[in-house]
Amino acid sequence: MKFEKIAFVSSGSPTAQEAAASLRKRYSGANPDDADVIVALGGDGFMLETLHAFLNRNVPVYGMNRGTVGFLMNEFSEDDLPDRLDQATATELHPLEMTAKTAEGGQTQALAINEVSLLRQTRQASKIRISVDGKVRTEELVCDGVLVATAAGSTAYNLSAHGPILPVGAEIVALTPISAFRPRRWRGALLPAHAEIRFEILEHWKRPVSAVADHTEVRNVIDVGVVEKRDIRLSILFDPEHNLEERILSEQFAS
Repeated sequence: MKFEKIAFVSSGSPTAQEAAASLRKRYSGANPDDADVIVALGGDGFMLETLHAFLNRNVPVYGMNRGTVGFLMNEFSEDDLPDRLDQATATELHPLEMTAKTAEGGQTQALAINEVSLLRQTRQASKIRISVDGKVRTEELVCDGVLVATAAGSTAYNLSAHGPILPVGAEIVALTPISAFRPRRWRGALLPAHAEIRFEILEHWKRPVSAVADHTEVRNVIDVGVVEKRDIRLSILFDPEHNLEERILSEQFAS
């Protein structure tokens, strides 16, 4: 891949902003609206923000870590950036689409690159009915919440909730409960990426639940649908020696 117009965007941290300013000075940064590639400087949260911001542009994003974990980022270096970009490998991702209906009659749609999560809003556990492709699979899940994670998001909140790490390209999503009380031994499921998942909130007037798609939160939901959006393609660039597939594989053997 050859990139002639490189745009630099950064998070609000001083470290990321200083790096962006230095790179613009060295490589004559382009306008993000006209760029062939976006270089994002920050952490994983900022990478997600950048992917969302340029969803409609279909432009690849190359991240360099100026945050903390940096799972979706490459190592930071100002040297030889054009060569690194030319040699980078692309990983294609498809986001999840959340359709959330509220007790007040509203409806919100939002995209999630990492996960869609449902979380209890009060001290009482939530009660959630789960259907997959129109068939009820769990009549009543009593829990703090439940989430659906993509492969890219499987090492984030999903992993903290003891969900499985998913290989990129496996065409599956993880359905993972969060602190499940009943059924006590249910640990979740692996579903085909094309599955249509529906969550119905039981006793929503007494046990309110919020739904979150990455950074979009909807309060007091009563019905939430989740489906993969195959018509939306996101391209993340990684250095060949440390691509996303290798990172996810390595994470499965981490101590």
